Amino acid sequence: MSKTLGVVLSWRSLSNERQIEYPAPILNRPCPFMFTGLIETLADVVAIDDQPPGKRITVAAPAFCSDDGTPGASIGDSIAINGCCLTVVEIEAERFSFEAGEETLQRTNLGQLHPGESRVNLERALAVGDRLGGHYVTGHVDAIGKLTQRTDDPPWSHLKFSIPGQYIHQIVAKGSITVDGISLTVVDVGDADDAYFTVALIPHTLAATTLGHCIVGDTVNLETDILAKYVQRSLQQRGN
Repeated sequence: MSKTLGVVLSWRSLSNERQIEYPAPILNRPCPFMFTGLIETLADVVAIDDQPPGKRITVAAPAFCSDDGTPGASIGDSIAINGCCLTVVEIEAERFSFEAGEETLQRTNLGQLHPGESRVNLERALAVGDRLGGHYVTGHVDAIGKLTQRTDDPPWSHLKFSIPGQYIHQIVAKGSITVDGISLTVVDVGDADDAYFTVALIPHTLAATTLGHCIVGDTVNLETDILAKYVQRSLQQRGN
């Protein structure tokens, strides 16, 4: 007779004690549209096919496959590509295909990808029970930013990005921001008249993500911290 192990959560309030038991299978379920900003692998863009009004993007991600070739993702799974949450629609060996709509292509840098030339950052959706090493990332890109300055001080690099002014109040020094899907700590931040932020990249980030080869003028997908959005919204409501 088999027994399924689960997790029991309990807490005590002033008046009573409550307990909820979750079955084991929930531990491996992905959290829809939730990521950490810790890139799992770089992938080469191998094909982009027209699928009006959008496109189908295919990437090669051998790191997502086990030694025997079994893919580490399934059709229907959510994967962040350069920080943009897309759904896996086809898997062929180590190749994973996604569909990007017209608005996604216009509002992110995915519309600027070129097969055989571009590489992208990939992260699978966070599963219940996984460690959260970065910060909460939704995979919903807020804006496209641009690298305006790069200072390399081997083995480190310091990067400065521009950002549309309406998002600057959602960024704070020592806070978190997602750049092309990468969870980074803000070093310095400008204001509405000079909207920018800077980050310092460690050698691992430079080697394991697309930012290692990012040059001045390149565009990046930006997502501000979800907590900052709620705080700003709350303050706006109070002001009204």
